Amino acid sequence: MSAIFTLLLFATAAAAGGKTYDLKATPVANGVWVVEGSTANFSKTNGGNIVNTGFIETGEGVVVIDTGPSKRYGQAFRELIERHTNEPIVKVLVTHHHPDHAFGSQAFDPNTLYMLDESARLLERDGEAFSDNMYRMIGDWMRGTEVTVPQHRVQPGEFQLGKRTLRFIAMKGHTGADLVVLDETSGVLFASDMVFFNRALTTPQTPGLMEWRSEIQQLAELPFSIVVPGHGPIVKDNSAFLQMTDYLTWLDEIMASSAARGLSAAEVISTVIPDRFAEIEGARYELTRSVTHLYSDYENRVLTGN
Repeated sequence: MSAIFTLLLFATAAAAGGKTYDLKATPVANGVWVVEGSTANFSKTNGGNIVNTGFIETGEGVVVIDTGPSKRYGQAFRELIERHTNEPIVKVLVTHHHPDHAFGSQAFDPNTLYMLDESARLLERDGEAFSDNMYRMIGDWMRGTEVTVPQHRVQPGEFQLGKRTLRFIAMKGHTGADLVVLDETSGVLFASDMVFFNRALTTPQTPGLMEWRSEIQQLAELPFSIVVPGHGPIVKDNSAFLQMTDYLTWLDEIMASSAARGLSAAEVISTVIPDRFAEIEGARYELTRSVTHLYSDYENRVLTGN
């Protein structure tokens, strides 16, 4: 590394308050890379780098999967991509509107940004509130970050680009509008936040736990060779789907049975978490969030008989 380049890197880091993302791209198939984030919660220590992003060479340009939690992450991610390939970035897919997946979009050419129509509507609706919360949680890492809503829309179905055939799948389980990307050429499935593995799933915006479980079963039937969850380690079998199905079933049954018994939300939050979920990061924290956001629906079903 030249002295001039080192000085430039130091000046850039200093201008950014000394905070930089140390992103690394792991090859998971020929021409397919994943940048794996932490399974922790947002913090000023990790800068919100808790998400798995990725990129795919097609021979006619790079397809990017998600943009990370901040402008600074997006810039670091784009530079990482450019170090690994000479192909231009032609399509940046933002899988859903949550900030850890969408807030790095500002660092990419607006003409390359794509999103499901409903996801874009949700980002328009919730983006500023999410941004305020992100500034509180990760502080200076968010400096200069502005909500960027992709102006182009991705449609479900097969997409051919260069040597790749990609399948875009629209689902609803996590937020009501969730994009899953299967690279049919390599078998790599970018499941985004439809799948968490060894990390407790976030549920506040799910349209229903059983709807989510049903879609997980659909994903398990796809011809995948590798699963890239939105959060958690990459896997080469169906273990992430099995864990998700088990966890969603348990969470639904706990809240349904607790509502039927007339238990309070506080009592449900104190539920003993089964040993088989002991390795799942953030299980107690996310159980609290799930009960806070979802339990009243279960109580209403008991009251109305629906």
